[in-house]
Amino acid sequence: MLRLINPRQELLRYRRRMEIAGAIAAVMFVGLFSRFIWLQVVHFEHYHALAENNRISLVPAPPSRGVIYDRNNTVLAQNFSASTLEITPSKAGKLDATIDRLSEVITITPGDRKRFKKMLAESKNFESIPIRNLLSEEDAARFSVNRYRFPGVSIKARQFRQYPQGAAFSHVVGYIGRIGDKDEARLEERGVTANYKGTDHIGKLGLEARYESWLHGRTGIEKVETDSGGRAVRVLSRTPAVPGYNLHLHLDAKLQEIAEKVFGDYRGSLVALDPRNGGVLALISKPGFDPNLFVDGIDVATWRELNDSLDRPLINRALRGVYPPGSTIKPFMGLAGLELGIRKPNDVISDPGYFTLPGSSHRYRDWKKDGHGMVDLKRSIVISCDTYYYGLAQQMGIERMAGFLSHFGFGKKSEIDLDGELSGLMPTPAWKKKRFKQPWWPGETVVAGIGQGYVLATPMQLAVATMTLANNGVVYKPQLLRAWRDPATNKMYYAAPQIIERIKFDPKHLRAVKEAMVDVTRPGGTASIAGANTPYLFAGKTGTAQVVGIKQGARYIESQVQARHRDHALFISFAPADDPKIVIAVMVENGGHGGSIAAPIARKVTDYWLLGKLPKVYEPVLPETAIETESENEGETSEDTAVMPITGA
Repeated sequence: MLRLINPRQELLRYRRRMEIAGAIAAVMFVGLFSRFIWLQVVHFEHYHALAENNRISLVPAPPSRGVIYDRNNTVLAQNFSASTLEITPSKAGKLDATIDRLSEVITITPGDRKRFKKMLAESKNFESIPIRNLLSEEDAARFSVNRYRFPGVSIKARQFRQYPQGAAFSHVVGYIGRIGDKDEARLEERGVTANYKGTDHIGKLGLEARYESWLHGRTGIEKVETDSGGRAVRVLSRTPAVPGYNLHLHLDAKLQEIAEKVFGDYRGSLVALDPRNGGVLALISKPGFDPNLFVDGIDVATWRELNDSLDRPLINRALRGVYPPGSTIKPFMGLAGLELGIRKPNDVISDPGYFTLPGSSHRYRDWKKDGHGMVDLKRSIVISCDTYYYGLAQQMGIERMAGFLSHFGFGKKSEIDLDGELSGLMPTPAWKKKRFKQPWWPGETVVAGIGQGYVLATPMQLAVATMTLANNGVVYKPQLLRAWRDPATNKMYYAAPQIIERIKFDPKHLRAVKEAMVDVTRPGGTASIAGANTPYLFAGKTGTAQVVGIKQGARYIESQVQARHRDHALFISFAPADDPKIVIAVMVENGGHGGSIAAPIARKVTDYWLLGKLPKVYEPVLPETAIETESENEGETSEDTAVMPITGA
């Protein structure tokens, strides 16, 4: 059937469709125009910055790490330049294939690959990333011959850290290592992550860690224009990096070397302080380790060897080794007795070779079986009479003892500018109640009086206590940092000595104790071997501290005791006694005899510092040739007294 078309109606429909289409087009145009205004006018600054960021990349320029010197400008930590093999991802093509082919020319370990991938994830693809550090000349030559095969791979020079003195300063200077997850978390917490862009290493131990923010410096920035493929086109501007501060220490490298030498193969620690300002002249912990092993990542086998060693070379014994101070505590106990009015210098006690508490039959033995007869304060220090201090401790009480000795730093950190220091232990009844849920027994006070039982101290604490005595009560904070230089201005700044406390003592009491300590190093004293023929007044006190307790009536025979269970040998000293310039604390683990083992070490170090003499190679005096010392204990402790803590680090 034929359908008739109405031209007018069709025209109306057409016009309606055109109007609708025009309206839609108009709405779309308005939307596009509005969006244009939104992007190009309202948010111009924001999107302009985004565009610039796509065009411009900020490339970090790592700063040169500060150098560490001793007091005489001997280098303890420095930087050196070495060749590295580096890959620029944007130019190298398929990275895995490139690395596989590189490994055919130069050895590339799984650790190298892992480190490269980690750094790749944190870098721009136009930045070169090390795949092998510290290339040898042979490796560099081998790659150079094959360089045409590896586009985007090149040899560059980078700075690395070096410790010329090796193990001698390992626990003081410390070392740097690769930045790990924990380090990144700490940097983020401090808000300094940006300053470590482009930096792979951070201080891990010792001064390298303590003064990290000073040594690191300030990272520079290069503004680099890149193309759409992320390839660098040109450098637009450059903000140079600012090197870290150079540190100058109180430490004397030669003195440290002498101390290491005379210490021989013993385990232990030596701390030498300048009593005039608290400067640390020497600080050794034996055995040590080579810090250079850690700079570029230590291998698993070496790490396991160091970490699992019975000698525990990674522990800083000067700050983290806690030991019974033994008889080195006696000068401080003697001064406490005088200052608290419990004893007078001329008060005499009778020593039958033991001490008993009132109402008890238990005997606390003196080191000399038959006793020392009549003993006053001076003689008690010179011959190291245990019985004198058993009675003094019992009269004083543990509370007053702890209170007085705390002024000398016992039971407290010295606050030296190194991390990880332990506080030792000066026990009290409240401490024992909290720690063991047990009451304090009178016998524990008795043995604490001779530096045994629960009493523990670090070699640094012994050095600080001795410095306080030498200074007539002036307590300095021990400091390693002597000065620092700002490379930006080349100005030197000096660290001021810090006085922690001034303790007022009766001069007569101080004189009595000091004179006794001088006589310790003279004929008849327990350190007469070490003090023989000194051209200066040498004041000291020996100590021999038990590692394990022995039963009542049992005799300590060193040759029948396992080497690691033998007594520790200790010695504290200051010289010249009339004008102290050096204070020393020596602790020799399982050395056995303070007078014949530890004291000669201190004497030779003191000789070098005061006289400039280089001592002969250290040859320890055998115990059987030594004079009578306080180390011949016979049942100093028993089963009903405190068991000696396991000592060491």
